[in-house]
Formats: sequence, structure tokens, C-alpha cells
Amino acid sequence: MRIPALAILATAAVSLASPATAQTYAGYPVCLHVYGPITYYECNYTSIAQCNISASGRAAQCVVNPYTAQAAMGPARAYKRRPAYY
Repeated sequence: MRIPALAILATAAVSLASPATAQTYAGYPVCLHVYGPITYYECNYTSIAQCNISASGRAAQCVVNPYTAQAAMGPARAYKRRPAYY
């Protein structure tokens, strides 16, 4: 009687478990990538200019956080090609 009860409990636990999410950076749109013996990211900036102030004088580079939604940019526009007049 115990084995079927444990099997049902194990099946329920496995079915209710959700998949683990990948590690992402903070919700800020700009990250400071610091180079050195320990390379790391600081994602605490709202603009590239703000990040550049913190990066000046350090072995660091400001990058756009690929994990944030870029809703402000909007959809990409298709450019129409003008006809060539020769």
C-alpha cells in the first residue's frame, strides 16, 4: 500500500514542478561590463550616458542589456527603395 501511495505522490510532485528559468540580469536596459581578474556585469543603468560616466577610467564597457524588453524602440521599419532614374 505504501509503494503505490509513494508513486502517486512522486508523480504529482514531478508534474507540478515548473522548469527552472535561466539567469538573467536586472531589469535595467544598460549594463556595465567590467574586465579584469574577475569579469562581471553591473546592470544598474538607465542610459548609455549614465553608464559611460561610471565606466570612465576603468577597464569597462557599456552594453545594452539583451534580456530587457525594448518596447520603446517599436517595430523595425522597412525602407522603400527609390526607383533609379538613369
